[in-house]
Amino acid sequence: MPLSDAARALALRCEPRVNELARHMARDSFEQLPGYAELPDDVKDLEIAATARHGVRLFLRRASEPHPGPGGLRLFRERAAQRAEEGMPLHLLLRTHALGVYVLWQALREASEPGEEGALIELVDLLLQSHHSLLGTVAETYMDERSALEAEQRERRRSLVRGFLDGALEPGNALLEELGLDGPALVLAVVLEPADGPDAGPGGPDGGSPVTVRRRMRRVQTVLDHTFGTELLFLFDADAGRAVVPGDCAPPDDLAPRLSRACGAEVRIAAVAVATPEAVPEASRTATEILRIARVCGLPPAVHGLDDVLLEFHLSRPGPSSRRIAALLDPVAARPELLRTLRTHLAQQQDRRLTAALLGLHPNTVDNRLARLAELTGLDLASPRGTALAIAALLLHDTGHEHGAHGSG
Repeated sequence: MPLSDAARALALRCEPRVNELARHMARDSFEQLPGYAELPDDVKDLEIAATARHGVRLFLRRASEPHPGPGGLRLFRERAAQRAEEGMPLHLLLRTHALGVYVLWQALREASEPGEEGALIELVDLLLQSHHSLLGTVAETYMDERSALEAEQRERRRSLVRGFLDGALEPGNALLEELGLDGPALVLAVVLEPADGPDAGPGGPDGGSPVTVRRRMRRVQTVLDHTFGTELLFLFDADAGRAVVPGDCAPPDDLAPRLSRACGAEVRIAAVAVATPEAVPEASRTATEILRIARVCGLPPAVHGLDDVLLEFHLSRPGPSSRRIAALLDPVAARPELLRTLRTHLAQQQDRRLTAALLGLHPNTVDNRLARLAELTGLDLASPRGTALAIAALLLHDTGHEHGAHGSG
């Protein structure tokens, strides 16, 4: 509804005070707000004062024009984005706008005369209508800019972590020194275990969803940050992650169950300590390989170190004989139940009853499967040499299978 002539006349009466009101807001009224006094003088005198002046003029123009056009908020959007980039708290920004409305209301009240109460109410009504729209625009723009800035920071951080872990970032980089990574460190590799076997989704019965997996990995990071008392450089892709902990430290023994409780899924973690930043890339590769070997060997989810899989790690290293050892299992490549039985049997120190219980089989069925595997492959699990060959063949077979799967993707 258009304003009355009396309301427009009252608004026009305030126009000569626009510059004065803007200076009063920027230099007097806003000073009472916590944190405002710390802002640079040029920001107060130039940018904030100019924004206040624009706001007062915009309101008076809308009050005096019968059919004011839309627009006028572009400067507020620009300033909100600028304040977000500079790090001004959102509550301080919104309070300046709210206090500016109060100062303008005081000016209208001072300019009014007896008998103009109705006109004053009309202007206050317009002021409040305009204010909620302005606050919404400012808050939305600020949050959008902060989200964009935080996304850029996360991506820069991810690039830093990836470069450091993969060896593409020079150890003497100033950012690493700033983060305390110019000395000893602990390299961690983390993976969410599949719910039911190697083909199941990671992280529990509903863990196949990428959103669910990301949420769980963020919970993993939260627990790691709390455990080590700092925000770690943590990089995760899908259900696996890597992190670097600054300083000479070791993971607590109960870290894996704590991570599992936090994210609602079984978590396996490997840890490798290094003395210098130059050793981080190799330690990262070693930690990732420890996880793979621990999983292949059927070790329960826990905090794994190299000593836990020392023999298996050595046996799984590629060499001139690797292809021939891996080929020992080719005759049973199409028999996943035999491979699963072998893997479980070796992981349980060749205890046929425990193997049968874990697989839900009768012990005689385990014996029959192992006998069939020995018949097809020639591996004698009753001898130490045959057992060592079986372990090496299984590790190298799985390594070749993984590489082949990645290469075909």
